[in-house]
Order: sequence, then C-alpha cells, then structure tokens
Amino acid sequence: MYKSMQEVVKDLEANNMLLRIKHEVDPNLEVAEIHRQVYDKEGPAIFFEKIKGSPFPGLSNLYGTIERTEFLFRKTLPKVKKVIELKADPTRLLKNPLRYIGAPFTALTALPMKSIFGSPVMYGQTTIDQLPMIKSWPMDGGAFVTLPQVFSLPPDNKNIMQSNLGMYRIQLSGNEYVMNDEIGLHYQIHRGIGVHHEMYNKSNEPFKVSIFVGGLPSHAFSAIMPLPEGLSELTFAGMLGDRRFRYKIDDMGHVVSSDADFVITGTIIKNKKKPEGPFGDHLGYYSLTHDFPIMKVDRVYHRKDAIWHFTVVGRPPQEDSSFGYLIHQLVKDLAAQEFPGLKEIHAVDAAGVHPLLLAIGKERYMPFREPRPEEILTIANRILGSGQTSLAKYLIIAADEDDPSLDTHDIAAFFKHVLERINWQRDLHFQTKTTIDTLDYSGEDWNGGSKVVWACRSNQIRKLAIDLPIIPENTIALSDIKVVLPGILAYSCPTFTDYDQAKSEIDTLIANLEKIDLEGFPLIILCDDASFTAESLNNFVWVTFTRSNPSHDVYGIGSFTNNKHWGCKGSLIIDARKKPHHAPELVTDKPIQESVAKWLKF
Repeated sequence: MYKSMQEVVKDLEANNMLLRIKHEVDPNLEVAEIHRQVYDKEGPAIFFEKIKGSPFPGLSNLYGTIERTEFLFRKTLPKVKKVIELKADPTRLLKNPLRYIGAPFTALTALPMKSIFGSPVMYGQTTIDQLPMIKSWPMDGGAFVTLPQVFSLPPDNKNIMQSNLGMYRIQLSGNEYVMNDEIGLHYQIHRGIGVHHEMYNKSNEPFKVSIFVGGLPSHAFSAIMPLPEGLSELTFAGMLGDRRFRYKIDDMGHVVSSDADFVITGTIIKNKKKPEGPFGDHLGYYSLTHDFPIMKVDRVYHRKDAIWHFTVVGRPPQEDSSFGYLIHQLVKDLAAQEFPGLKEIHAVDAAGVHPLLLAIGKERYMPFREPRPEEILTIANRILGSGQTSLAKYLIIAADEDDPSLDTHDIAAFFKHVLERINWQRDLHFQTKTTIDTLDYSGEDWNGGSKVVWACRSNQIRKLAIDLPIIPENTIALSDIKVVLPGILAYSCPTFTDYDQAKSEIDTLIANLEKIDLEGFPLIILCDDASFTAESLNNFVWVTFTRSNPSHDVYGIGSFTNNKHWGCKGSLIIDARKKPHHAPELVTDKPIQESVAKWLKF
C-alpha cells in the first residue's frame, strides 16, 4: 500500500486529514502542546515543517482517531483479519473458501526480504543532536524518541526471523548522557529485548541494537503488537503493510530497515547503566528516574526527505489508544485459542491498560448445580500467568452464562452486571508481593505490588442504588460524597499520610458507615476529590485503579480472614487517594498552553 512515510503524508493531505504547521516551533514543550490540543479536538495528523534546532520535519497524531487509523490500513486490515481468522479456526477455509482465497498471498508478505540492489545503506548520516529533540512534559529528563522500533537479535544469530522488534522508549539527551555518543534504553518487565539482553550477558558477543523511526505505519504498530515469543514482529509488519519488511546489513553488522526514515545503530554497554527519566508516561503520571542500560551510538542514518515520526503520551486516552483498539480488532478471534474458555478480554485504556483488565469467560465445570465461580477462576489464573496480561493489577472476570449479551467494552454496564452479582465474602482472590507494570507506582516497590481477581458468577443478589444514601444525624458528616455509577460511591477523604494513619481513619469511617443502609452501594471509593472522580467514567477508572494497591488499599465493611481468605460482608472500600510514594501526575505548562491556544486554528 504505502512504500514510505512521505507517501503517507501525501495521502493524508489529499484526503484533508493533515494539518501543516508552517512556522518554526520549539521542540521544548511547544510541539507537544500543539499535539495535545489537536488530539483533544479529534483533529488531523500534524506535519511540523520547521522544528527549532533540527533540519528535519516531524509528523505526529498519525493514529489520532480510530477513523484515521482504519483509513491508514483500509486495504490491508481486512486481509490480515482473514489470515488471523484461519489461524484461530483453519476449518473456516473449508466452510467458506471464497472468503479466504487471497489469504496465502497475504501470508507471503510476512517474510522479511533482504535488499540486494543498491548501496549497502540507502541513507545519509547525521548526529543525535540534529534530530528533533522533543520534550513533552515540564519534568521530563530530556528529549525522547516516543515511537521507536527497537530491533535486536540473539547473540551470534543472523536469522532475521529470530529477531525482536519492540517499542522501548529512548532518551536522547539530558541526565548524564554524553551527547551524540550515548542514549538511554528503557524497557520494562516481560519484554522480548530482556530475553536477548540476558543471553548477551552470558556471551562474549557485543549486543548490537538498531532503532528505527518512521517508515511504514505498520512498522510502528508491529513494534507494540503482542506476538508470541519467538515469532518476529517483522512478519506482522509485512502483512499489515502489504509490503515485505526490507532490510540491509551495514558494514558494522547492524540491521538497517530499508524503509525507515531514521535508523540509530549502536551497542548496549554490558554491566553499565545510567539514570533514565523522568518521563511523562501513558498512565497519566511521570515514570521516575531509574538506572537503565546505555546504548553507545555508532551511526545515525536518515533517508532523503526523512520525516521524524513521534507521538505525545500522557493520561489516556491519547494517540496510542488507537493501537489498543486495533489490537482488539485483530486478535479478538484468538482469545479463546490463547485462553481456553475465554470469550473476550479488555485492557481498559482509560485506566492505563495494565491496572484494570475486564474479562468474560465460560463457566462449564458444574452446570447442574448452584452457580459459583469455578472455571472462570482457572481462566483468570491463565490470564495472570501469560505474557503482558500477567501485569494486570485488577482482573474482573464475569461468566458468559449469566448474561450472554455482556460486553467488556461497555464498561459502565459491565460494572453494573458485576456489582449486582458479586459476593465479597467469596469472590475476591489476592496475589501479594508480585510483579506489576513498571510504570505503576501504586505498589510497595518498583515493579512490585499486588493483584486481585474479582470472579463473578451468580444470579443477581442485589439491586444497585442511584440516589445518595440517607445518613443518620448521629454519624460523621459525609458531606463530599458522590454517586459515580449505580452502586458506586466516591467519598472525599483527608490527604493520605501513611498506612497506619489510613487504617485508623478507615476503621473510624467503617464504624460510621455500618450505621448507614449501603445495600445498594457495594463499592465505595475513597479519594482526594469525589466530584472529580464522579465527573466521568474515565475519571473513575483512572483514579480508582491507578492509585490503589489491592493488598494495601482494599478494605471492607464487616471484613474477615478465614484460613487466609479475605472477604467482607458489606461494601468493598478502595482507598484511591494519592500516596506519598506515588509518581506526580502530569500537568501542562500553562503559559505555553495558553499561547498555543491563541494561534492554533484548524
């Protein structure tokens, strides 16, 4: 379909999907602010003709709406879906051969192709400091590559099909990095490059890495596609782009994408780290400064007329939310194959993806007796033991048999269904001192926290309330209390100080709540600002599930522990206040925000 990012820009412009910013803009906060304001209004892709300090133009908001994302892949997405459908159920080919007649030709584009003709590297060369040094948030530690495609191979392995292509952020400047000589490589747990890194640590081979920027839209998307370990992302990039992934090997042994706009090559320095961050990340908070590997830069290649492709992340939804949508469209048919008994799964973007996972599974173990969670618990354990889904912090799983029309993407209806049926005495299952998302600072340690499964399989046991409860005069004044959704209350509490103080405060609160009829409100959220939390569904899931650690922040009215099983007889309480150890949330630079708002028109 497309052969370069330049073709993408021309296509978008021809279809009135591109905004050109013709005057020079500052990469320090201003570029990102322009992006955010355009994205918030569901605006077009943005082409920055002049970025201060760089000879290269930039492109952002390419995937800024679902409609534009579907437009970019309008010719290839239906074809790739057919290939995936056949993988999920090969018998479909026999049932409807005409539908899948082109599937083998689509599959052929999955094979990467080494470029034979032309010079070894079809690029000019530049230096790191000549790249658009885009800083998105005031506290960011420097400039970052925000849509990198980081390529690696196992040691002493030249088989391109054994490669890993992942989107691991790259810090170009700031902190202790030596400009033009070093850059920072940040990757999180459960990432393919970590497997390669461990292999290199045990070998004598140099760990060569290539970072691709730009190229076909399918390449950036493939870098975040959750593929099984051992299956190269380059195969998916070829199918979705309808063009085999083309590459060369330079004279230093680095793999260079022939279609990328920029390629940074280098070597990961063994047993050496430097501070990386902070960085305003996709949970809506800064990921803080931590020691990460250093990549010694060898060369920086670029195409003629190269375009720097980037995005701006922050509290979801943002541009990268379209990736989640597209992944769901592609892999939903594979869910049952990967997780037997699972009907559907939804990593909630507005909650930062990993903090909240909603799922629906089949409950077939004992269909002849009173319904209870059994098979869905097995499915939940499989989810928490597999790849990226293992990072889920709150996993709420319901049974398909209770309501076959239930949809995990209708979040309000899903919570209503669960809260009408869940038994807090039986249906909570905790995992403590385990791994959580690297970007989630709600736990007790970096990458460390807890998980809880809500397993819901039951007939309706309660009717949810929508009106505030009547508070007797002899109880504490619950003045700032709001109804979030049917059955859910948000209550503003004093600022959190420490867990000892919190337990004392919540014990007192529970003693007073026990005097109130809360049968219709099985879930209570303690927060810093009840009005903000209740203002929208997105606010509710963001506050509740990014600011709480299940083992520390879940309480309940009439709580008990029975042979290490914790439950409660009354309402479940989640303390979702900000904690001193949490990362700061993202706040824009007001003067720049106001300045951009005055002139930006589209």
